[in-house]
Amino acid sequence: MTNRKIGRGVAMVGAGMSRFGSFPDLDTRDLFVDAFQDMRQSVDKGLDPKDIDILYIGNYSSDLFEGQGHTAPLMADWVGLTPIPATRIEDACASSGVALRQGIIAIASGMADVVLVGGIEKMSNLPTEEVTDTLATAGDVLYEIPAGFTFPGFYAAMATAYMHRYGATPESLMQVGLKNHDNGALNPKAQFGMRIADIMAKKKARAQQKGRAIPAWSDEMDFLHDDRANLVIAWPLRLFDCSPISDGAAAVLLAADDIAHRYTDHPIHIIGAGQASDVALHDRPDPTTIGSARRAGRMAYDMAGVTPSDIKVAEVHDCFTIAEIIATEDMGFFEPGRGYVAVEEGLTRRDGPRPINTSGGLKSKGHPVGASGAGQAVEIWHQMRGEAGSRQVAGDIDIALTHNVGGTGQTAVVHVYERRN
Repeated sequence: MTNRKIGRGVAMVGAGMSRFGSFPDLDTRDLFVDAFQDMRQSVDKGLDPKDIDILYIGNYSSDLFEGQGHTAPLMADWVGLTPIPATRIEDACASSGVALRQGIIAIASGMADVVLVGGIEKMSNLPTEEVTDTLATAGDVLYEIPAGFTFPGFYAAMATAYMHRYGATPESLMQVGLKNHDNGALNPKAQFGMRIADIMAKKKARAQQKGRAIPAWSDEMDFLHDDRANLVIAWPLRLFDCSPISDGAAAVLLAADDIAHRYTDHPIHIIGAGQASDVALHDRPDPTTIGSARRAGRMAYDMAGVTPSDIKVAEVHDCFTIAEIIATEDMGFFEPGRGYVAVEEGLTRRDGPRPINTSGGLKSKGHPVGASGAGQAVEIWHQMRGEAGSRQVAGDIDIALTHNVGGTGQTAVVHVYERRN
């Protein structure tokens, strides 16, 4: 693996997102306009849209979710960017993470000075079973899907393999969900801006209002063990182990380092980028790790000249709770088999030594799949600039990371960010 460096520096100079959630009255274009306007407001010195040279849009499947293809020029039109080049990037749930990497390449190569990276998805148009079928197209439809696999099934298989090898339990997974809901409750853009305790209280109040028996859950773990309140989706994964069906958009503005001062005195530099691919899950020798993520992580670390111990905050791909645990090991934060112990010990909490998914992660913030990678970068922008409000991590956040996975790991992309004083 060649140790490459970014030839021309690239920085984030703006970042924004729509709310994530279910919005039956909004189109993807409306969501992207919201994200674009939020991004514009974040640019300290203002942005003339005419400065933007290229638009890359991450989107998994507007074709199947909405019956609309050729989305990139539509997005360019709705935010007033035509006639610049507009290209859609599709790499399943890693689509906008890969779009971010393409934006970096465009600036580093000298083909562009300013690039807008977007991520979009509107999933709620379809009923749940059709969403499941659409997402299943990111698996191997020749060998895996005919055997009955869905994405909860894929990650349940990874979870059972991990539990068998390392001794984790379903309760270990529940701890990830509890933590991420705690973080998401502090994120005004999150789909589920509630702690698990808040959800419990809401369900009790609803039962009382309807004259039904009030559930007697003693605490959050008791609630999470209730088969009626927290359905088993694919054992050991329950409802609260799974990211939701989501609509949303995100936008990140990139500029070459040498002109970043035109937009802000406080840019966030992207100093490492790695991307890798892997075989489908059924062909992998070890389902307890994602090889493409490990390789992409090494590429990003080597390019940035940092190590896992340098990372102060990370947003990792937690489409299911087991995915976060595996990601923290793949990124080198913990040894194999120790990721679940770290969660149980509180090491990955917002106030812990290794804060993970301060946004609430895909689990609580939401997972509009094409927007998730760019949405992770938005959280890093806020955290590194000290603008994350009540979920702000204390201390000097000078190095951070995002980790975005497509499918079961057939694609992975990792970025390393730096704030310079």
